[in-house]
Amino acid sequence: MQDRTVIQWDKDDVEALGLFKVDLLGLGMLSQVHRCFDLLRQTRGIDLEMATVPAEDPETYAMIRRSDTVGVFQIESRAQMSMLPRLKPATFYDLVVQVAIVRPGPITGGMVHPYLRRRSGEEPVTYPHPCLEPVLAKTMGIPLFQEQVMKLAMVAADYTPGEADQLRRDMAAWKRSGRIEQHRDRLVTRMEAKGIAREFAERVFEQIRGFGEYGFPESHAASFALISYVTAYTKCHYPAEFYCALLNAWPMGFYSPATLIAEAQRIGVEVRPVDVQRSEWECTMEIADSGQRIGHWCIRMGLRYVRGLGISHRDRVQAAPPPYTNLDAFVRRTRLDRAALEGIAEAGALDCFGLDRRAALWQLRALIGRRQETLNLEQVDDLPLFAALSGHAEVVWDYRRSQHSTRGHPLLHLRPHLQSLKLPTAAQVQKMRDGRPVRYLGLVICRQRPGTAKGVTFFTLEDETGFVNLVLWREVYERFRLLAKTAAVMGVSGRVQAQDGVTHVIVQELWELELGATVPLAGSRDFH
Repeated sequence: MQDRTVIQWDKDDVEALGLFKVDLLGLGMLSQVHRCFDLLRQTRGIDLEMATVPAEDPETYAMIRRSDTVGVFQIESRAQMSMLPRLKPATFYDLVVQVAIVRPGPITGGMVHPYLRRRSGEEPVTYPHPCLEPVLAKTMGIPLFQEQVMKLAMVAADYTPGEADQLRRDMAAWKRSGRIEQHRDRLVTRMEAKGIAREFAERVFEQIRGFGEYGFPESHAASFALISYVTAYTKCHYPAEFYCALLNAWPMGFYSPATLIAEAQRIGVEVRPVDVQRSEWECTMEIADSGQRIGHWCIRMGLRYVRGLGISHRDRVQAAPPPYTNLDAFVRRTRLDRAALEGIAEAGALDCFGLDRRAALWQLRALIGRRQETLNLEQVDDLPLFAALSGHAEVVWDYRRSQHSTRGHPLLHLRPHLQSLKLPTAAQVQKMRDGRPVRYLGLVICRQRPGTAKGVTFFTLEDETGFVNLVLWREVYERFRLLAKTAAVMGVSGRVQAQDGVTHVIVQELWELELGATVPLAGSRDFH
């Protein structure tokens, strides 16, 4: 912009100088929502905006309560999905609470379990002083939002508006130790003077200190809950458009494209592989003209998912769009380099020319040699007789070249072997009774050790039927540290913990199963 100067300052320095400071938050999920609405206009003639998505849809909330939220903004993490069957959101304000409660503030402040007990009727809703009822009535007597903490200080401890704002600032400055501690005596003493029990006053301070670790204002939680609801609604009613938009907005969220594609397929969306005759750069929507879902919308994977392709390759393909009469026409018209062409072949995107991957690679090398006039090969049509790739080999090739496969999960073709070892699927684990011993093997898709978990590590494993969540206590993790940190396919022995519709496996041992080079090492996430 003309006559504008941009400089970089530390935000704390800006605040110390008394300058006006505004935080701007960019959310990739808003791009996904925009793309999804665009697709709905193209595919179904439905014109939606965030403000016009039907409110309080019962089917959407039923899906949320089932924890069927992979890809849904804010409520797709392991912790959020474990909370959903307990909190059982049925209204938009329930969703606001859901977004806010799985945060370090409410967790370390000890607010989560009291709220859940009161919500389920196991514990009466009480207030330590009548003056606090207007402040805490919406959340059943439990402070969950940052504004409630500030109001609580003003009402129960007679903080002035200036003191309350300083409390807010000190909660936000949790990295600078000691700032929040200066409020302890003032809060506790003033609340005791008002007739509030010291035990409650001390607990309130612990909750305030917990908010210093990260808690949501109610307005922030409501804004996020709106995006959560909109993405849940579109997933519930238009899953093909939802996942197509999500794959085009990726990278974002908790899950790899492989997991997102597998989840879309599990809920009935057909996902078709990359194909140079039909794929654009991004994923697109197609009407199924064959198979079991004729007439339904399906997803065609885009060329952007072939590893090694970049913007320059995209521009060349877009400058010479399909159809291509044969492989030679594709090579000549697109003028792609050898590495890009071989990557496309290895991803199975040349199957449309009647060539399997090995045959396509052989012909490509001959064509490239002729183009470069460096090789003197026999006629391209004189192909050796290559052994056909098995279904599992195709999946392995897919993962190596595009980190996903529309042809099946890596463990699908190994299921007969796993069954012979009496290893259950994820779907079977989810139905097991509490306390039952279990051995399970799956692909590692997530490792987490939250700061609020006191050294506990959480894993999510996946197979062709769904997810299994693991809990590793510190001593178990340390005993199997190398395997826990590096394994892409992991076996576990432990006991099922099934409570309130939520199933975990409490792990006692980790182990490896010798599978050879048959399972692609893709999809695992690092600690975060």
